[in-house]
Amino acid sequence: MIPDLSQVGTGETKEWAPVAEAPHIMLDHVTKTYGSVMGLNDVSIAIKGGVTGILGQNGAGKSTLFKLIVGRLQPSSGNVHLFGTNPFKNPAPYSRIGYVSESEHLYDWMTGLDFVATLARLYGYTRDEAKEKALHVLDFVGLGDVANKEIGKYSKGMRQRVKIAHALVNEPDLIILDEPLAGCDPLARTTIMNVVRELGATGKTVLVSSHILSEIERITEQIMILHNGRLLALGNLHAIRELLDKHPHRILLRTDNPRGLGTAFLPHKDVYGVRFPNSDELVVETNNLSSVHQALPGICHESGIRVTAIENPDDNLESLLGYLVEGRA
Repeated sequence: MIPDLSQVGTGETKEWAPVAEAPHIMLDHVTKTYGSVMGLNDVSIAIKGGVTGILGQNGAGKSTLFKLIVGRLQPSSGNVHLFGTNPFKNPAPYSRIGYVSESEHLYDWMTGLDFVATLARLYGYTRDEAKEKALHVLDFVGLGDVANKEIGKYSKGMRQRVKIAHALVNEPDLIILDEPLAGCDPLARTTIMNVVRELGATGKTVLVSSHILSEIERITEQIMILHNGRLLALGNLHAIRELLDKHPHRILLRTDNPRGLGTAFLPHKDVYGVRFPNSDELVVETNNLSSVHQALPGICHESGIRVTAIENPDDNLESLLGYLVEGRA
């Protein structure tokens, strides 16, 4: 059991101060059930600083995890601690959290500036302070030039960014972003990714969820993988990939001479087979993906055969989950 050391004082007047060395988030064997449905199953984690990507398919438990952290749900068993204290006994840590939910709750008739400044006022800032802070965070997320535009006229990407701005206006130490890239165009995605990376670089603790592996890889190497409410992995994505190298992988190459290119790949010590699914496709089969990828440019160059596309059919969340689930079976 994790001791609650963050409340000091006696009687009914207690001041809250964070425990200096405590993780910003700690879950101790947390389970959350909805009747007979398991939302989160015996999850224990400790996170402090930087960006952590929360990966999982729909229904994996990502939103349940976030709602437990921000206090919208209480655990069925286990303990949640924020900055060293149990927020269900002392809610003060919630003032240090910024939260962007997956659902859309915005006032389309308000301008971006009015929306964020109004939220800032709820944190106790004066009108002038609220406006100043709102302008600062709107500029930070790339909306400074449309701060006075009605939210109803914002694109999907702009709406996501104004939600992030409102979550930052109280200068939180812990920022939770539930599927912030969903429905955004490529430019908006890149902008949001840059914002997330910059927040992590400043020492903030950022949790960002997605069900798309490539999105998380562009933001952070620190990942947490959930599946059916269970924690499958928590750590560095590259380290997890190295553990998976023992599993078969495929590399798909498109070329006008797949058989000639396949012959060039076969001598490589980590290639155990090649296939030709179509007249312009070569599939290289390997148990060491990184090794073959390192050798791939040289093999293609020496063969003199032109390659028009390279894909990794196994390099996605579904395959990663399959490997991890198989490893636990």
